[in-house]
Amino acid sequence: MSQNKKTADPSACVHCHLCQKSCRFLEKYQMDIGDIHKIEPLAYHCFLCGKCTQVCPKGIDGREIILNLRRSQVRENKGRVKEKGYAMLIKEKKDYMFQNYRNGRYKRVLFPGCNFPSFYPETTRLLADLLWEKDEIGIVFDCCGKPVAELGMEEDAQKIVNRIDRKLQAMHVDELIMVCPNCYAYLNGRLNIKVVMIYDKLRELGIGEKIKEKIRIFPPCPDRGTEKILGTIRPFLEEEPEIITESQCCGLGGCAGQKEADLAMEMVKAAATGGNVCTYCASCSGSFARKGFDQADHILLKILGITEKPDTAKSMINRMKTKYWQGGAYGKKEK
Repeated sequence: MSQNKKTADPSACVHCHLCQKSCRFLEKYQMDIGDIHKIEPLAYHCFLCGKCTQVCPKGIDGREIILNLRRSQVRENKGRVKEKGYAMLIKEKKDYMFQNYRNGRYKRVLFPGCNFPSFYPETTRLLADLLWEKDEIGIVFDCCGKPVAELGMEEDAQKIVNRIDRKLQAMHVDELIMVCPNCYAYLNGRLNIKVVMIYDKLRELGIGEKIKEKIRIFPPCPDRGTEKILGTIRPFLEEEPEIITESQCCGLGGCAGQKEADLAMEMVKAAATGGNVCTYCASCSGSFARKGFDQADHILLKILGITEKPDTAKSMINRMKTKYWQGGAYGKKEK
């Protein structure tokens, strides 16, 4: 991995082809990250996994280059994404249709994100009840804004962050507990309150059991290279895990899966080679399940001793239901 200072200047590319050899997207189209004129019309085909950045000897931040291209296209199109196929995503996420802050009037609040409640509704319910009973931790439902930001809608994404920050501060929330690694990576440092991962909170409250067997972990894109979130999970592992490096993405990154369905499937197959996989991202486990690989477990469920497979058939319905839950935590009456 490059030790140079990161740059989003494509002209720094020396065309060593390391990025092309490491990225299925760049390899498919025979491009380096510096081939900006070739990449520009394919900006929404990139999975934004950051693999090119990790291997670049010149420290080029390929992910930021792609994001800049998307932002430029949105600005040129008067704030709208001109690429086809994202209308429903934008309609849902731009001003999140299923946001619910009724249960958030507490010092500490759980923020499950979008996809965890979609794929793991029963676990979300049990986790919310457990945290409420243990420490009167509330819960809010919202989209962090990362999907909108990754489409290049920079101004709209900032409005989402501002809205979340304003609502939480109005309710005097001191600490936001994240379940989703994407939400954590995106909101940590953007909000004016403390943001922590669920695993730190579980340890603090003495909740959860150690995983005794050796597991294979597929790290989600925002934790590649840093393993910051994985560091909060390691205390729950009795054995050092095997980290899967053969696959660069679960197929959902950068909202590119619908553009590059073949590459998304290849990535899942690469991750599945070797049998059971554990991840700490509901988007990853849901993507694996939808592509026919049902041997992907979510680490949080293993720590809590819960067995629940991703509910891919009713994910939208499950997400819709979060809008209407009331009470201290999932139907409980407030004290």
